[in-house]
Amino acid sequence: MNRIVQALLYAAFAAVVGYFSLSPDYRYGDPDLATIKVSLSHATNRVEACVNLTPRQINERAMRGEPLAECPRERLPLTVELDIDGMRVLHTTAAPSGLWNDGPSSVYERLSVDPGTRTVTVRLRDSARSDGWDYEYSERVTLVAGRYFTITFRAESGGFAFR
Repeated sequence: MNRIVQALLYAAFAAVVGYFSLSPDYRYGDPDLATIKVSLSHATNRVEACVNLTPRQINERAMRGEPLAECPRERLPLTVELDIDGMRVLHTTAAPSGLWNDGPSSVYERLSVDPGTRTVTVRLRDSARSDGWDYEYSERVTLVAGRYFTITFRAESGGFAFR
């Protein structure tokens, strides 16, 4: 008798889980709009430049087993801008991660936009300059309703990538 009750309870639980796995429908975004995702993590320049040691200082440090470079840890904030057809849709500044602000800055933004062929321009500043951009990329792309368009960044690969 106990096994029959236990089997019925398991079946009822499985039915509830099965129902909620199929219903209600979940939509990740509006099917009538395209979605642009800006997803990047980048280590910016340091707040202060590394100190250049003389050959004598390098030899002395090597003999004592000390680090051969003298670099402060703290990094600058990361600034990212995104324009669509010349209109600014995103301007964000991300602080560096880490206990001593020495890690990479991360940006993750999701924007819903009207589909169609658009000129997408993205800019990034990772240095102490007050104006201008360290990286900039622009491309004419087709944004499709219900689909994702992803913007990533890898400095070692030359900068931005659109997918």
